[in-house]
Amino acid sequence: MSRLQAKSFDDADEVRNLPRAFARVVNLDETTVGLATWEPGWHWKEDLAALAGTASCQFLHLGYALSGRLEVVTDDGQRLEIVGGSVFEIPPGHDAWVVGDEPFVTVEWTSSRTVGRAPEGPGERVLATILFTDIVGSTATLARVGDAAWRDLLLAHNARLRQQLNEFRGREIAGTGDGVLALFDGATRAVRCGVAMARAAEQLGLEIRVGVHTGEVEIIGGNARGVAVHAAARIMSAAGPGEVLVSSTTRDLLEGSGVDLEARPPQELKGLAGARALYRVGTTAGAGAGSRGELLDS
Repeated sequence: MSRLQAKSFDDADEVRNLPRAFARVVNLDETTVGLATWEPGWHWKEDLAALAGTASCQFLHLGYALSGRLEVVTDDGQRLEIVGGSVFEIPPGHDAWVVGDEPFVTVEWTSSRTVGRAPEGPGERVLATILFTDIVGSTATLARVGDAAWRDLLLAHNARLRQQLNEFRGREIAGTGDGVLALFDGATRAVRCGVAMARAAEQLGLEIRVGVHTGEVEIIGGNARGVAVHAAARIMSAAGPGEVLVSSTTRDLLEGSGVDLEARPPQELKGLAGARALYRVGTTAGAGAGSRGELLDS
């Protein structure tokens, strides 16, 4: 539940020292905010690539530049210089470096919880709750509204979903064109995030399907792999418009959470052995960080 609160960066919950940079991080319940200073000469490829273990930065950055200049080049060749006084969004898949002799100072929201922390070691298997989303009828919607309107709609959809990921502390692993793959360290937050995503998409006139499964995943180069990831994708494919479906494994972890689940008949999932029990999230899964918020209609 949201509450009235304030914290000073002078009394930060964490001070993170990085190569040619440092950050002060504060936590406001479900939200993490960082004040970061990137020194002259800082370059992601030289200073953070080895720590991240990826060819380019795979974090989404959303923030406000207080001062300085930063040059950003995305993996697909887009280039932008961000200057002090600018609100910015940098998508996953980019390189960046400080321009000139002045530090680049920012306040950031979406990436502050994880930037500058070493990821799980290559090939390490970790337990996570996996969430997949997909827009229902995206091709028909594109044909109906046209390319330009669809592009704007998709951008709004992506922004809404990422806002919910930030609120519920999900880690975006990849975009799927018209959906996302994300990991959570808690099953309840993942399910409630899925409900919030479905509601946010509905407000844009879109219907999405959401699949949630808990299992071990292998983190390699910032990507999540393994049977559990495929299972989550298949569960999503079995969901109807506006539905959030969870596996029996995730269902067991939701005991005591107050999330209402409706059993569906066991179903064969492509590429997975045996029929799987699936559960539809019902009307008591609050879309807020706790039990508050709007509810997914039955």
